[in-house]
Amino acid sequence: MRTTVDIPDTLYRALKKKAAHEGNSVKELVLRGVELELGTKREARRRRRPPVIDSDEPGSLDLDNAKIYEIISFP
Repeated sequence: MRTTVDIPDTLYRALKKKAAHEGNSVKELVLRGVELELGTKREARRRRRPPVIDSDEPGSLDLDNAKIYEIISFP
């Protein structure tokens, strides 16, 4: 269902900043807040961003599993 909510500018800026910092949309953050308030839970759908590996020659990075494990720490 679509609805309209008036949010003060300062609060919206903080909301948008937090959503961007978490890698979520404002909509996802608002829905999470509503679910918390109502005591309902929804399956987390957090976007995962792949790690960025710097290279002096982009597109020419030759990696195998051993090299990946050297660069990225895994749990």
